[in-house]
Amino acid sequence: MYNTIMTLFLIVCVILIACVMMQPAKNDNDAMSALTGGAGDLFSRRKARGFEAVMQIVTTIFGALFFILALALVYVSSH
Repeated sequence: MYNTIMTLFLIVCVILIACVMMQPAKNDNDAMSALTGGAGDLFSRRKARGFEAVMQIVTTIFGALFFILALALVYVSSH
């Protein structure tokens, strides 16, 4: 049981790392926003669409799986 959970945990770890690395960059900071105090950030918030939205959902799912499998490993190893 421990070996199965550990194998799943390692697979989820690799997939989670790949998902985080595939996230698009959100830093649109330039020198002007640093000088003006970032007033342009007021309207720069927008909802994720397309690939961004899918990657956010997939990253959330694999993050939750990572947490659940980590707790399962602790439980199995202590009993």
